[in-house]
Amino acid sequence: MVALLIVMALAFGLVNGVHDAGNAIAAPVVTRALRPAGALGIAAVCHVAGALLLGTAVAATVAGIVSVSAHHLLDVLAAALTGALAWNLFTLRLGLPCSSGHCLVGALVGAALADGGGSAVHWGGMHGLRPAGVVGSLVWLVLSSVAALALALVGIVAARRALRRGSRRIVGPLRRGEILTSAALAFAHGSNDSQKTMGLLALTIAAGDRVGPLSVPLWVKLAAAVALTVGTSLGGWRVVRTLGRRIYPFRALGGLVSQGAASAVVVAASVLGAPISTTDVVAPAVVGVGAGQRWRHVRWRVVEQIALAWLVTLPASGIVAAAALPAWRALG
Repeated sequence: MVALLIVMALAFGLVNGVHDAGNAIAAPVVTRALRPAGALGIAAVCHVAGALLLGTAVAATVAGIVSVSAHHLLDVLAAALTGALAWNLFTLRLGLPCSSGHCLVGALVGAALADGGGSAVHWGGMHGLRPAGVVGSLVWLVLSSVAALALALVGIVAARRALRRGSRRIVGPLRRGEILTSAALAFAHGSNDSQKTMGLLALTIAAGDRVGPLSVPLWVKLAAAVALTVGTSLGGWRVVRTLGRRIYPFRALGGLVSQGAASAVVVAASVLGAPISTTDVVAPAVVGVGAGQRWRHVRWRVVEQIALAWLVTLPASGIVAAAALPAWRALG
């Protein structure tokens, strides 16, 4: 059972990478600052670096969401991973950016509620800016989206004013800047999203040991980073098109600003232990860039579809996880 759950957790990390590949590489690919192969190569290296260098605060938050007995924990984790994987694959099929943060929190809560009711969930709250449990995670999921939109909006307005007399010669430097912000965003993505897989793996190992302490050894960090990197190399090209063209067809300046804003928010979340999703941040940043340039050119219908997917993600993954729990108990 432990071995199966390790494989499922790594599969979640891989699918997460496929989904979020579009977040890290959409802007430089669409604006032709980088070719797809080059963008994926930079993203892969930076994903691993982010996973290894920014600690395990997010993994600890993920591991602290459920509060069930050691005898039930493996079944709860199996059901939660079933719900998270099922919803991630469904939204990937539709080409919609999916919040892995919403997906994982919803699946863990759904499985824990089905196992032991409200007492099986650590609801938590906020300790200053640091999240704890479900409530703290959800606060950050909302806060990160708002912050990214606001930073991108302010950033694009300021940048356009500063460069209003610029000639076409600034396009080259802007594209080179995009490469740097793309690398920063991939680093941030690796630092946050890989830690969700780390938290699941740490819980699985602790549950298998029954009395083992919760820890994140180096092999867990490397395995989570590799899973995310392999997923990124496969690429979610339908998601790339959604973020790079369908919301707002931005150019080099827009790509630089949106990636810079998103990177800042995701790194802050990783340091503070908030399990957000890069999708939660990149899509609002793209909307902020579009709204700061040509409000009417933003394709609000696509934004509504993405927002609806986010709202549905948490309960949908939770329902699937809760429905899967009896089957995992029977198999166990």
